[in-house]
Amino acid sequence: MNFDLAIDRNRTSCEKWDNLQAVFGNPDALPMWVADMDFAAPPAVIKALHERVEHGVFGYTFPPVSYKESIVDWMQTRHNWSIQPEWIQNCPGVVPALSLLVEAFTSPGDQVMIQTPVYPPFYQVVKEHGRELITNPLIQNEDGSYVMDFDHLEQSLSGGQVKMLILCSPHNPVGRVWTREELSRLAELCIRYDVLVVSDEIHSDLVFEPSKHVPYAALSEEAALNSIICTAPSKTFNIAGLNTANMIIPNEQHRSKFRKALKRYALGSITPLGAAATEAAYREGGEWLDTLLDYIRGNMELVHRYASEHLPEVKLSLPESTYLLWLDFRKLGMDSDELNRFLVHEAKLGLNKGSTFGDEGEGFMRMNVACTRATVQEALSRLHNALEAWRARK
Repeated sequence: MNFDLAIDRNRTSCEKWDNLQAVFGNPDALPMWVADMDFAAPPAVIKALHERVEHGVFGYTFPPVSYKESIVDWMQTRHNWSIQPEWIQNCPGVVPALSLLVEAFTSPGDQVMIQTPVYPPFYQVVKEHGRELITNPLIQNEDGSYVMDFDHLEQSLSGGQVKMLILCSPHNPVGRVWTREELSRLAELCIRYDVLVVSDEIHSDLVFEPSKHVPYAALSEEAALNSIICTAPSKTFNIAGLNTANMIIPNEQHRSKFRKALKRYALGSITPLGAAATEAAYREGGEWLDTLLDYIRGNMELVHRYASEHLPEVKLSLPESTYLLWLDFRKLGMDSDELNRFLVHEAKLGLNKGSTFGDEGEGFMRMNVACTRATVQEALSRLHNALEAWRARK
């Protein structure tokens, strides 16, 4: 796979590239925002889709036995996690699943906890169901990395009002891969205070050595029975548009409740193309993924090195996972809107505003480097020129 090959995504109804005027007000901004990749899906996935399309009939579809077997095998091979096929429930996406889970497992007025700054839909699915949002802000170290605040976590859980914790593991946007020790400490508290853990593990395959992703439900039987694990092939293999995700639910009662919620909204089906792509990705995508991770790590190291040498106003720590960089622009002294205007109109870069990830994201921006190295180099050049002009005005 040649990840240096630029693929023109314009005029494909691509949210990332074709929506720049609507999102940023500048059609010339270089899009490095929404979390999909500018790379083609693995050859095995494209081949499987061609074969399925050539069949010509796209009727109602259910996941075959081989579909679930491919997920079981992937989890065992990549994450040393032994799961059962009956634990798997497909659904159209992780965010729709989160919304259903909040509705099905909590009641109006219940407290639901998230660890901020975090993926914006976490806020949305809690608030739109009339639940009380409780935050457990992460602590940022001097080197820019983040850790959980366990003292604050226990204080918040001990009141007995928090019924669910939505965990981001690995964490988007800060890129942490939580260690077994961190997750075990979290699990002990959630079990003690009877808090259901919904773990969004959509980035779990995008982890860089020496970090290792630990599936939350693999911690212990108690943790497994008190958790619901959200997975999808979409981030890993760049097939988000096929709307395929898989909830892994070891607890039989939880599975039953979730399936009733899916049935209530008629959301339990799967598309024929989504099923074919997912199975092919999990069966044959491992080598492609390893090559991808090396390339993305190279992009991240390029940004980190360049910022250290040429961009004193920008701080970042290398993430342990994802293809997203959490850039600290607080030295510029701009609020969120000012910073966004500066980047969009002076640097001509389209990034995600840090403030959309929570108050703790004020002064930060999220940059997606799942793109060609030439794109990253162009972004750094644009940012360098804009900051030089900014310094000259001071």
